[in-house]
Amino acid sequence: MNNFYVTIIHRPEMVPEYIQKEAEQGKKEDLTRSTVLQESLDIFRAQQQIAHDNGLRTTIQMTYASLFNAEAVAIAKEHHIRYGDEIGSTFLGIQCKEFREKFKSKELAIWLFSMDDKRKIVDEVFGKFHEAFGFYPTSTGSYYMDAELVNYIKEKYPMVKAAVATCWEEGPKAYWNANNSWYTLLDGGPWNPWIPSKRNIHCIASDEADDIGIVAIPHLSRDLMAVFDGPGSYYGTHPQNILRGMVYEDGEIPYFKNIVDQYRSMEKYNRGYSYNMMFVGPGWMSKGGRWEADYALLLKSYKDGMAYYGELKQQGELQDLTMSEFADAYRENRPYTQPECTLWKDILYGSKRQQFWYADPWMRFCLDMNQGGAMIDLRPYAAKLERPCGVGTKAMQDASYPFLVQSLYRAGYFTHYAGEGAVKSCKVSHAGEEVDLCTCRTTASFSEEDDIRVVTLDPVTIEFASFSIRLQTIFRLTEGTGEVEIIRKVIDSTDPNADISIDEYITACYGTTEYPEDMAGIRLRLTGSDAVESIDYAYQCREVEVENVQSTEALIPQVDTRLSMRADSAASGYFREGFAFSPMYTLGIKKTVKTKGELRTWLKVAKAS
Repeated sequence: MNNFYVTIIHRPEMVPEYIQKEAEQGKKEDLTRSTVLQESLDIFRAQQQIAHDNGLRTTIQMTYASLFNAEAVAIAKEHHIRYGDEIGSTFLGIQCKEFREKFKSKELAIWLFSMDDKRKIVDEVFGKFHEAFGFYPTSTGSYYMDAELVNYIKEKYPMVKAAVATCWEEGPKAYWNANNSWYTLLDGGPWNPWIPSKRNIHCIASDEADDIGIVAIPHLSRDLMAVFDGPGSYYGTHPQNILRGMVYEDGEIPYFKNIVDQYRSMEKYNRGYSYNMMFVGPGWMSKGGRWEADYALLLKSYKDGMAYYGELKQQGELQDLTMSEFADAYRENRPYTQPECTLWKDILYGSKRQQFWYADPWMRFCLDMNQGGAMIDLRPYAAKLERPCGVGTKAMQDASYPFLVQSLYRAGYFTHYAGEGAVKSCKVSHAGEEVDLCTCRTTASFSEEDDIRVVTLDPVTIEFASFSIRLQTIFRLTEGTGEVEIIRKVIDSTDPNADISIDEYITACYGTTEYPEDMAGIRLRLTGSDAVESIDYAYQCREVEVENVQSTEALIPQVDTRLSMRADSAASGYFREGFAFSPMYTLGIKKTVKTKGELRTWLKVAKAS
């Protein structure tokens, strides 16, 4: 049976944001202004009514501020009884008069407090929730919830089973787009629900011992291509985000339906299950309008979005589950090794571009078919890095999970001047001519063979001076191995006797932003049948190659990761050290073939320690 699950989350935020904007216009800040609180409640009630009018249940995530408002509490209780809505708790909207008096802080983000303060805030919020409703919540959330915070919640409040735990790819790109003032640096997590690791909330748990005890969902279901390329706050299942991105015309938002349908299509890649979520507060439907949209358009867009969900439910194509209900459904018959994957197509510009996204307990990566299937993002989940954030930690605001490859932050194939950018691709050469598959656009299809997911790229034609070849790429992902098998096969040639060199390589680094990190301490190693070569990275441009390679690898202690490549037949291997202007390293395996020949390699991400 195919299941498309949708979770709709509303929060009765008391909206200090309005007061802040008014303060900028000369009005004194007043966190208790009755007109602001009433408008917020009116909008929250309208959002709830729109959902219910379309036959949809919601999860009401009570903010700390709303717990002091009798009307907000009464609405939640009424809708819980009348419609079956779930009452949960969120750590968004903590700022209010009572919070200021108790914690003496204007901090907005739960994950940026010290760990000691996080515990106190959790106890205060959950205690106040219990006082209001007589029970503790089974779901919670924020823009981001670090593993240390969730571990504490599960220890103290074991009934919690679900959380909004991160925003997908809301890192430097979103920060830049908000005038360098939006400190949600949260790149590197899954785009779809996952069971997080106890060590890092971004990582998918490896087994029961690593299971943090909740099912996590991202804040909004984003456009996996548009958000990777640009700011996350424009392209997702939030009608008013779409208005902010100006992806609409004549008051209509067909793009919203396109995103929903793309998520529905994920059932083809995830054994019959797909998921979508909407998470909004009342601040997006201000009577004064928002961004360039007036209130009428804000209201219409929200009604149109909910109407599409309601239409799908009426057709039997959608199940509206609360957060806790979804957590139970997600865990049912799901092995920890089962990956999340999807072949995403361009729905923003209507091109033929595709990206394949994959995440399991070992890694998260993205393949770009516009670059011949190049790997343009790679995160080493196997390392399960403990990276606490907030006051008193080394990471502070940077809660992103590190990458080994991130082509937008580290140039990718197309560099401006010198050196190399971070990407995994393949070069094909003959007699001094060389073509990188990054320059070859193609498309792909997806299939399954037992526990193997297969991404098959359409063949590309590569022209040399005197002949041409057709080369096909296949990625095979065997569940539970932590490896990516890559096949490059010459399926046809106008000169069957010509020698063709296939060079499978990965150029990588590590980091969370566009700024380079210190590469000193990385060890590059080649193991051949007759020789072993290794160096410690020192920015000296050294290159080493061995014949009959068994493996080529990089040990990156800064992110506790061992990255390696191996081949299944006789081939040469190499590594290449970068320099300060190009702080990368490259691992590669090369083989010379003729028509019908192939190079088969495996890329593996493992924990180093």
